[in-house]
Amino acid sequence: MTFLTISHLEKSFGSNRVVKDFDLDIAKGEFVSLLGPSGCGKTTVLRMVAGFETPSQGAIRIDGKDVVGLRPNQRNIGMVFQAYALFPNLTVAQNVAFGMKVKGLPRAEIDSRVTEMLDLIGLPDLGARFPFQLSGGQQQRVALARALAVRPQVLLLDEPLSALDAKIRVSLRMEIREIQRRLGITTIFVTHDQEEALSMSDRIVVMNGGIAEQVGTPFEVYNRPATKFVANFVGTLNTFDAKVENASEGRISLDGVAMTLPAAVPTGGRVAIALRPEAVHLGRAAGREVVLPAVIEDVHFMGSVIRVRARVAGASVALDTFNRADSPPPAVGSSAEVSLSARDVIVLNG
Repeated sequence: MTFLTISHLEKSFGSNRVVKDFDLDIAKGEFVSLLGPSGCGKTTVLRMVAGFETPSQGAIRIDGKDVVGLRPNQRNIGMVFQAYALFPNLTVAQNVAFGMKVKGLPRAEIDSRVTEMLDLIGLPDLGARFPFQLSGGQQQRVALARALAVRPQVLLLDEPLSALDAKIRVSLRMEIREIQRRLGITTIFVTHDQEEALSMSDRIVVMNGGIAEQVGTPFEVYNRPATKFVANFVGTLNTFDAKVENASEGRISLDGVAMTLPAAVPTGGRVAIALRPEAVHLGRAAGREVVLPAVIEDVHFMGSVIRVRARVAGASVALDTFNRADSPPPAVGSSAEVSLSARDVIVLNG
């Protein structure tokens, strides 16, 4: 059941349309990521939901109530910012309690909720510390606890992990997702990091130029990109120029090797196709009916995985193969074969 509805949302700054006719329905308890490059409008959408920006037009409904005319403090929304935004003169406990004090809740209720929130974020003994005495990851946990302490209907996260180092970022995104699932809170997460979006989300909205290019599950967005932009932005992509043999039957040829795709292809003499690195196998393999000659261009040994770049059908192709102690990696400049399946081919449109 839809809990948060965004309808025909637009935002212009002068003559610059930053968000264009944006629609999104989010179910109660769903975790949705807005993913896209800088300047695509994702943070502007988040700020309009929060009430920090006023839409040029459109509606935002939370549990059936249009909130566009409400101030941020009237929307029952919790927000976590990239820069933590903790009060440096307040202790951890006082930061977590701040929103509840503004609401005028009883002292006993505030103290109980602060204890509950510090336990939730795994910092039960740090309530008396000040923000400068915490690591970046700990500060962001406190910011999350402060946002959740007021029991918001919707949680908004504006690139909360981008200021952290890689190892902490990975562990904290797992913690955020676990907390979100445990509380069942409807969440919008803004990020430009595709790995974050793919690993954390129930659904992803890929944005470009103020519009939603595709909305879908991580599986759908990665494996069935709706546009060329989505295909290139989400994950690594190997692209090829193929010849169309029969558009209605999905028959194409790549470097003279024929294949039949599961669906029709655009009419015309040529078509742009793509393959994810994991869809290209070094050597012949069962279930991969298309075999192409290759020349090894580069090899990177990465422990359990060997990353190979090869020249295939006029394109430079990236692929990964597992390290095996009894099989050394191919030599740069050597001839090889790669195999693939027509069902893994992505036809690039748009």
